[in-house]
Amino acid sequence: MYNDFNYEATLASSLRAQWQLDDVLRTDQELDFSRNMMPESLARTAALDSLNPFEQRVLNQISTHQYLCIFGVVEEFILPFLIDHARPHLLGDDWRVRAILNFASEEAKHIHLFKRFHSAFVRGFPVECRMIGPSEAIGAEVLRHDPLSVGLVILMIEWMTQQHYLGSIRDDGELDPLFKSLMKHHWMEEAQHAKLDTLIVDALAVGRTEAEIDEAIDEFFEIGGFLDDGLKTQAGFNLDALEIAMGRKLENREEILAQQHQAARWTYIGSGMVHERFKNTLNGISRRAAERIAEAAPVFA
Repeated sequence: MYNDFNYEATLASSLRAQWQLDDVLRTDQELDFSRNMMPESLARTAALDSLNPFEQRVLNQISTHQYLCIFGVVEEFILPFLIDHARPHLLGDDWRVRAILNFASEEAKHIHLFKRFHSAFVRGFPVECRMIGPSEAIGAEVLRHDPLSVGLVILMIEWMTQQHYLGSIRDDGELDPLFKSLMKHHWMEEAQHAKLDTLIVDALAVGRTEAEIDEAIDEFFEIGGFLDDGLKTQAGFNLDALEIAMGRKLENREEILAQQHQAARWTYIGSGMVHERFKNTLNGISRRAAERIAEAAPVFA
């Protein structure tokens, strides 16, 4: 047994950790655009010697806008996935039903929270930042795959948010305090969501043959490739916004594009693929599944 998670205990922990939107950001609060918002380990802007410190900070903030929008999109496809998973169990284990429905309710709250932060960002940032989408099309593409594949992607993302906060954000005193508050409160509830999604993934894998699991991993990679293509497009949109904010064209745009795409790959895919808890789940399902994903992980570092 690689974990001791259960629905009753996880629901209890979730209820203790709950917070309200105004605990994180009131509608009248403003972000501090004199500071970085994303940690350097995720934004990777300080290494861009062709940009001066002001321009590096602007790009850091544009990558923050990307984070707000991408996690808004992610929460939007997690919500219907959870509801679809809960529906067949409504007459079953009461703790399971309550835990999953609470999970869904909290994801709906997270969508609201990311929208609130996005509104604050747009109010304070001097130029428009384009985003890939629409979110409904992205969600539909992800959700058309095998539920086990989707569950694994969601689990990877949930453990990833834990690593973002604990490994990069919690102890960084240079970041905007309100953005740190967002990441802290998101982490608090996602810590319980990751446990619940582990149980969901385990249930979806029960009774699968090795060949069926292999096919689910194929589809996991299909989703990853789709998201990665979107991240490359988004990196281009980010540089468009940077050039407008700077009032000049980037001479080494292709070099910066490649570097920023790789930073996003690590932030939204790679840091989840190598998380120990995610690897434990993979090994619990299939050693071959774990090996296949471990072999692919260095591409996203």
